[in-house]
Amino acid sequence: MFHGSMVALATPMHPDGALDRAALRQLIDFQIGNGTTAIVSVGTTGESPTLDIEEHCEVIRLSVEYARRRVPVIAGTGANSTTEAIELTRCAQAAGADACLLVTPYYNKPTQEGLYLHFQAIAGAVAIPQILYNVPGRTACDLLPATVARLAAIPNIIGIKEAAGSVDRVREIVASCGPRFEVYSGDDATALDAMLAGAKGVISVTTNVAPRAMQDMCAAALAGDAGTARAINERLMPLHRDLFVEANPIPVKWVLQQMGLIESGIRLPLTPLSPQYHERLRQAMRAAGISA
Repeated sequence: MFHGSMVALATPMHPDGALDRAALRQLIDFQIGNGTTAIVSVGTTGESPTLDIEEHCEVIRLSVEYARRRVPVIAGTGANSTTEAIELTRCAQAAGADACLLVTPYYNKPTQEGLYLHFQAIAGAVAIPQILYNVPGRTACDLLPATVARLAAIPNIIGIKEAAGSVDRVREIVASCGPRFEVYSGDDATALDAMLAGAKGVISVTTNVAPRAMQDMCAAALAGDAGTARAINERLMPLHRDLFVEANPIPVKWVLQQMGLIESGIRLPLTPLSPQYHERLRQAMRAAGISA
């Protein structure tokens, strides 16, 4: 259903932390103008843990409004409370989102059966297409391939953003879940190899700042042109690496600010990028051809 380079969009904020609606429109136009195939609104890169429910729903609604059906909008609606995730998913459906992205419940550390029942409950409560999101490095919770295969039998669970960073994991899910269920990389550094192994695209942090190059890389990879894809990806590798020198989205918001696309706002407990990393990020920007 969704292919190519999909951006895990940062949520722009004013220096006081208030939502910057004008910058959100600008970011969406920038992404669409540079070939990004879908907007992922208020995922974890979008600072979903620090937005209240009203703000969360507003950013989804504005993203749908600003995208104007030019590309799909996938709404991040995961939570560590099943009832809250259902509420957010209903909000996204009402706003006109095309699908929802649901991160595994963080901190709770549920069993595999608990994870299955969590996602089953959300899918049963809201008919919108749903994409699972596994990122064990951030959640202390790993959605195992066997559980993914069980969930893939639920009609409106259509895919997974797999961010464990393992291409072997991608291959296993692709093989066990069948062609209806799509796998998307959630790890920029291994996204190329994941697509060559059967993933249909990437939900990407790097795409925030290098959308055209990421889409060109994805298009080449999905067409089986590994040589072209690897050449592009080599230029992007410093960004793939250095956009995580501090917790995401701290570095990517700093780069977006250097590009003049957003102001400096970020919400506690996240803080602005430490000065010791500024030159490192500038070098990564130069390697990718990004001018400040």
